[in-house]
Amino acid sequence: MSGRHRPYRTGPATGRRRRRAAGLLIAVLLPAGCATGPSLEDQGEITGPPGDSRELTIGSAGFTESDLLARMYGLLLDQAGYRTRVLSVTNREIYEPALESGRIDIVPEYAATFADWLNAKANGPDAPAVGSPDLAATMKELRALAAPRGLTVLDPGEAVDQNAFAVTAAYAREHRLKTLSDLGRAKLPVRLAAGDECVSRPYCAPGLREVYGIDVTGIDPKGVGTTQAKQAVQRGQDQMVLTTTTDATLDEFGLVLLADDKRLQNADYIVPVANRARAGSPRVARALARLGPVLTTADLANLNEQVDSWRRLPEDVARNFLRSEGLLR
Repeated sequence: MSGRHRPYRTGPATGRRRRRAAGLLIAVLLPAGCATGPSLEDQGEITGPPGDSRELTIGSAGFTESDLLARMYGLLLDQAGYRTRVLSVTNREIYEPALESGRIDIVPEYAATFADWLNAKANGPDAPAVGSPDLAATMKELRALAAPRGLTVLDPGEAVDQNAFAVTAAYAREHRLKTLSDLGRAKLPVRLAAGDECVSRPYCAPGLREVYGIDVTGIDPKGVGTTQAKQAVQRGQDQMVLTTTTDATLDEFGLVLLADDKRLQNADYIVPVANRARAGSPRVARALARLGPVLTTADLANLNEQVDSWRRLPEDVARNFLRSEGLLR
């Protein structure tokens, strides 16, 4: 998936080097006895005014899209008079506690995924999911879970990075497919290139069958949006691939997305999440709110492509986009 992955969905980093780096980051970000966020005993009773620290650390989850968003947040906050730095952290297991403690001040997040993460953290891994396709309901749940942890969830923007399904452009033309409903009505047998978990996840094979009536005949376990998965569909070995709405490489494989017209996927709109005690001020919210209505899903896919395929630096791509939209002087 062009070097991108969602930390929560794909699990913690693996490999000796990445584990060592993660351990060092934990030591740096979470020194014993130095947390500045609310203690477990005080959660749910946060009454102090929101903070407005002049120096802010923006967290990136270590993949292209998150890095781009963090860079844009930093540039907008710099322009608003803050001093920022971007810190790349490998996964949510590390950066979310650091966000609570104030070692990281702001991170770009995904509404439904983060809501489910906080819900599992508060209520156990078997707690019913609270993220849903309904953005308003998801945001309500997310904010209710975030507030006791000293976190402020800012307003979502236009861009959404959801699971999505793609077929070849030729296949779509042949069968007149624009939506997943079209594919269900066509009654075509579909072998799906995806991750192993697709067999049981409600947003994947079970949902495609139940919500859309798609005849999923099997799962080819090649991963989510990987090159191998896309090549399998390109060659006709599989008919459809599970990827994301901001996948930057679909054109390279002759693939097109089918619209999720019945809203099977959760509302993973991009939201900034801030440590309330350090970056919960209206001034921070105003600076970042300028990006939300401007950055679209298509824009984000294009920006990902510039970094992943054109090998441009994320900070340069972020700055050029903000300038092109009149958000940066």
